[in-house]
Amino acid sequence: MTDRNTLASAFLKTTPWCAATRAPLAGDASNRRYERLTDQETGKTAVLMDAPPELGEDVSAFTYIARHLHDQGLSAPIIMAEDTQHGFLLIEDLGDDLFARVIQRDQSLEMPLYESATDVLVNLHAAPMPKLDFLDPPLMAELVEIAFVKYGHDIEPGTTARFVARFEEILRQTIIGDAVLVQRDYHAENLLWLPTRDGVARVGLLDFQAARAGHRAYDLVSLLQDARRDVPEQVEEAMIDRYVSMTGVDDAEFRAAYTVLGVQRNLRILGVFARLSLEYGKPQYVDLIPRVWGHMIRGLHHPALAPVADMIRNNMPAPTPETLDRLRP
Repeated sequence: MTDRNTLASAFLKTTPWCAATRAPLAGDASNRRYERLTDQETGKTAVLMDAPPELGEDVSAFTYIARHLHDQGLSAPIIMAEDTQHGFLLIEDLGDDLFARVIQRDQSLEMPLYESATDVLVNLHAAPMPKLDFLDPPLMAELVEIAFVKYGHDIEPGTTARFVARFEEILRQTIIGDAVLVQRDYHAENLLWLPTRDGVARVGLLDFQAARAGHRAYDLVSLLQDARRDVPEQVEEAMIDRYVSMTGVDDAEFRAAYTVLGVQRNLRILGVFARLSLEYGKPQYVDLIPRVWGHMIRGLHHPALAPVADMIRNNMPAPTPETLDRLRP
């Protein structure tokens, strides 16, 4: 079998970047790898995405959503070249100024950056919808099952099944309204600050290949209940108010959906992080679990979650040192 580096070099030979120097970029929790290409004559840069199809990656999903976002005036990377068969893309380099890094350097930018990210969602949710699979209540309830299987400990399958059924009904009652494009991993380490651009284009978008049609609160939850950094409560409240005001959605209905989706998302993350540690040898994700747990527990106070709140509290172990040690390989 031809190795990925050989395939990548063959792909780059079909582009003007064949002589560029290559340096690795930080990856993510997926099987994708990234390299920054630098043209030594001009100093210009681009990014090579290596997404092996044999490991379940599909660059066509990225290109489809990237072009849609770009058509809406948003700053998704421009696709410069592609090899969908072998899983390679050459894309625009949007730089290194991730929201998380920018805020760490200058705390005064936290509110303006979150306002800009919220405005991107307002803009996107008013745009025409591309054709996408639906992130519907049955699927969202099923996606939570991983928390019981990987994060939970010795939980009876019957308990898990009862929870999934109850949670699906809660989702059916609260996740209502027209679907929008949901990027699914919309947070401060996937967003780049591009201050030389204008309006919503100042937010660079990176991780959206898993996009689905879903509820408009989903990406706002992803942004404000961040697994990787603490978002101040006043920022979270201000952004919810901002979104509701700018879109005219019903405040109570939106907040109910936001809270339920927060519990759904954070439960799933607990399971995913446990699996990444136990099965893929990535114990660094265990360190993020207490924050995710805090988001999830906070949401259980909402009346909409009463049918499952005690099931979660009684079956999901709190992230004590003992629990976290059990999750490390």
